[in-house]
Amino acid sequence: MADKDLKISDFDYLLPPERIAQSPARPRDSSRLMVLDRRSGAVAHCCFRELPDLLRAGDLLVLNDTRVIPAAVTARRATGGCVEGVFLRALTDGVWEMLLQGRGRLRPGESLALVDAVGAERCRVELAGRGAGGTWHVRPPAGAEPLALLDAVGRPPLPPYVRRDAADAAQAAADRADYQTIYAARPGAVAAPTAGLHFTPQVLGRLDARGIERVAVTLHVGLGTFQPVRARRLAGHVMHEEYAEISAQAADRVNSARRQGRRIVAVGTTTVRALESAAGESGVEPGGRWTRLFIRPPHRFRAVDAMLTNFHLPRSTLLVLVSAFAGRERILDAYGEAIRAGYRFYSYGDAMLIT
Repeated sequence: MADKDLKISDFDYLLPPERIAQSPARPRDSSRLMVLDRRSGAVAHCCFRELPDLLRAGDLLVLNDTRVIPAAVTARRATGGCVEGVFLRALTDGVWEMLLQGRGRLRPGESLALVDAVGAERCRVELAGRGAGGTWHVRPPAGAEPLALLDAVGRPPLPPYVRRDAADAAQAAADRADYQTIYAARPGAVAAPTAGLHFTPQVLGRLDARGIERVAVTLHVGLGTFQPVRARRLAGHVMHEEYAEISAQAADRVNSARRQGRRIVAVGTTTVRALESAAGESGVEPGGRWTRLFIRPPHRFRAVDAMLTNFHLPRSTLLVLVSAFAGRERILDAYGEAIRAGYRFYSYGDAMLIT
């Protein structure tokens, strides 16, 4: 099927609601791991802690070291009504870009009180005006540092299919730890690179002992990763923009592995996107860049040989990406088998290794 003929409806499947994971496996590395050979279509069922035995000595495992910030906040209006919001980023003039949702119409100039987990007011912000794509520009108090303020009032920005009570402070504290990889280092994501949530110190130690290298790149995952594809055909979809950065050392190690014929194993679709956005004919180029790359069939992968990923939503750009890597029919067949076998899906769900 030609690229121009692919429709988002070609990437659909039915998932029973009880298959949507509401909490992570405990311990993390006890999650299930499906292994899919993208050439033969063969499937094997394993446990994530077996990953070191499934990779080869000399493989280069590439991780996304972005750190999720507690970007979800509750604000109180002068009327007493509540507004739920998600901080997206600080703009160059110090104004914040946020998604806001509440009853009644919000108005530019309106003042909102950001409240903490017990409902106490911590500071006030002002709605400066509308932004792009349904966002708001929000003016914080003079000198306010976003990460420090969010640490005081924010919660993990969980995807909408993970059901939570915004007032449950204990659950929010648990999710702060759960919705974060153990190697997260660089704050900036408003969604987790979920393929990395399965790693434990024990798994990392066994990878080292097996001679499997690893290196980190950064892609700050945005909320656009959860936005539905509204275009009927894939060619009409405009991808959300995310910031990616690859250090000179990381680029050198990826390019060295490529020259030596060693496999590059990307942990998560975000890592794939970071690498492929920086890949050229001469290898992966270092530096920071904003990317709108939409990886869809028939994408030619230049920097990735194998991929570790979770099970993604129907009709999502992430499902399209893994289908570009392994083939749409093979992926949908594997998803069907995962459903029959009782796998857990989405952010807190089980994993898949595509070799």
